Amino acid sequence: TVARERAYLAQTSAPPLERVQEFVRSVISKGQTQLVALDGGSGRVVGWIDILPMHFEGFTHVGQLGMGVLAGYRGQGIGKRLMLDAIADARSKGIERVELEVYASNKPAIELYKKVGFEIEGVKRKTRKLDGVYDDLIVMALLSD
Repeated sequence: TVARERAYLAQTSAPPLERVQEFVRSVISKGQTQLVALDGGSGRVVGWIDILPMHFEGFTHVGQLGMGVLAGYRGQGIGKRLMLDAIADARSKGIERVELEVYASNKPAIELYKKVGFEIEGVKRKTRKLDGVYDDLIVMALLSD
């Protein structure tokens, strides 16, 4: 899983499958944006994305994006397709601002986000310290026109 890579997500181990299934069912039952990419041959989930709306008064137009694509499937356009489809879905549900945080060391993801139209809004310095190495978090957002 992407979590087991210990490089790209805040969690460094995969949660139990039951908990993941419960989370996905909850997101879908609330009508929120949740998409997956499947391997055409095996049917295995190889990528996922969600855009979850904030629920605080004055912030319900904001969605927080989380995503991942398995290592062997990166660089094939899966992440970009997931993002474009998820953003369109979130927009149809009233999301005007999509925001995310990405580790500064994750250069390919940052470039993908920029290609889709995200802009860097700030940096949270030394946010993570994993195995003695610091990494900054880049804050990015995509605003509707």
